[in-house]
Amino acid sequence: MWHDVRALNATASSLVALVVLACIGSGVWWLSQLPMFSLRAVTVESMYQLPLRHVNELTVRNGVVGKIRGNFFTTDLEGVRATFESVPWVRRATVRREWPDQLVVEVEEHEALGTWGEDGRLLSVKGDVFTANLAEADDDHELPAFTGPKGSEKEVLARFTELRSLFAPVQLAPMALSLSDRYAWTVKLDNGMSVALGREQDKDTLKKRVQRLVGVYPQLVARLQEGRIDTIDMRYPNGLALSSAALAVPDDVTKPVKPAKKKPNQPNKTTKQT
Repeated sequence: MWHDVRALNATASSLVALVVLACIGSGVWWLSQLPMFSLRAVTVESMYQLPLRHVNELTVRNGVVGKIRGNFFTTDLEGVRATFESVPWVRRATVRREWPDQLVVEVEEHEALGTWGEDGRLLSVKGDVFTANLAEADDDHELPAFTGPKGSEKEVLARFTELRSLFAPVQLAPMALSLSDRYAWTVKLDNGMSVALGREQDKDTLKKRVQRLVGVYPQLVARLQEGRIDTIDMRYPNGLALSSAALAVPDDVTKPVKPAKKKPNQPNKTTKQT
């Protein structure tokens, strides 16, 4: 090898190249550590240019900046994104560098549709379950209540949207929707009425049952007059069952009735004919 001039030249060239690259790398690293590249600002903006309702820009920025490590070049953008997405009400965040010493964070807020389960979580209009202050969520209107097995959030949301449209012709709106562990549906309406819709046999099962109820609902209300319908069971193929305060048995009917006293037998009267 030592007598091979070409091999020696190639080895020497490689060593020189490695040294040059090492010097360049060291220079870049030294430049990147200069104070002028320290992060001096983190700007929080709305992702869709809409006003942020629940995410306070100043509070979020001050709470997150202390967790950011590195400077303009070395900051882990994925880590910063994950930190912002851990903030209540933040659904999604994107982070970009802005020369020479700033990070710009765009956030998308959750929009709460209702509550989910019994542990104080919220369901968004996009079917995401998240944790936030309930007092901040229901400041505009009463939130519908949703329950269902784990992983059924988007299915429950889709059914809620469908039911809201189906009950609209009789001026009723769903205020609670429950999907049991056996996948049976129950909806509670804004007039306090609870409707058992049962399990879906096909994609149109719920639609047909609700449409059948909507078709006879005005007649039911007219027949009961002042009585309020408490529950309706629509799981019957060709009918329904309901309970209502108007159909309750009065208290005096449930009391035992004393038998009437028998009168003594009277002799039969006969009419004589002349």
